[in-house]
Amino acid sequence: MPTITLHVLPPSHPCAAVDAALALKGLEYERVELPMDGTHLELMEGIYGEGNTRVPGAVIDGEPVYGSNPIFERLDALAPDGPALYPVDKADAVREAARWGDEVLQPLGRSLSWGALAFRPDALGLLGGGDLLDPAGTDWAMKFSRALWRRHEISCVRIAGELAALPGYVNHINHLIAEGVIGDPAHPNAADLQIGATLAVLLIIGDVAPVIEGSPAAELAKLVAPRLGRIPAGAFPAGLMP
Repeated sequence: MPTITLHVLPPSHPCAAVDAALALKGLEYERVELPMDGTHLELMEGIYGEGNTRVPGAVIDGEPVYGSNPIFERLDALAPDGPALYPVDKADAVREAARWGDEVLQPLGRSLSWGALAFRPDALGLLGGGDLLDPAGTDWAMKFSRALWRRHEISCVRIAGELAALPGYVNHINHLIAEGVIGDPAHPNAADLQIGATLAVLLIIGDVAPVIEGSPAAELAKLVAPRLGRIPAGAFPAGLMP
């Protein structure tokens, strides 16, 4: 059996996608949760190279592999007899869809979730199944969300643009499902997991979920571990909503 160590941040949706891929492949691995205090940036760079600060990263038989899509590729090569993350009959289409999921859709899971929590910081306590934060906890959550806005270059202009673009993204996902590139629950592939992990995050945002719910795209979120809690609708100011 290969030796696999996966470095993650607990809230990360790309990490959830890789967790699901490892489970699909039936591979055992060590899951290392990095601290959420910013020190993970230096830790990641030390293992995966300069500029590689985001999770996930995996060390597989001593070789560092950085990023969810490269990890998917490595897992398929590592366990070719297991369920294929890149099925031979549609490998190119799956790679293109997974790349789109990583480069276009995935950032919305960070910017829209942390964007909503900046306006409703007390709701951070609801995620994971807890209660609304008390005043002291809300003060901490406000500082934390502001730091993440700086880290991920989130702004109200960006949020408004992403909210306006989201219906088109959901239509694109539904088209990929209709074309058979993704959406077979019995045989999930890399693009299913990549896209589904982001949708799972977006579905906990009350202002965003109605765009996705009831569409074929919503089913992809079931391919990754469920997320508890929900950011109540009305978090985003009306001026940001399309």
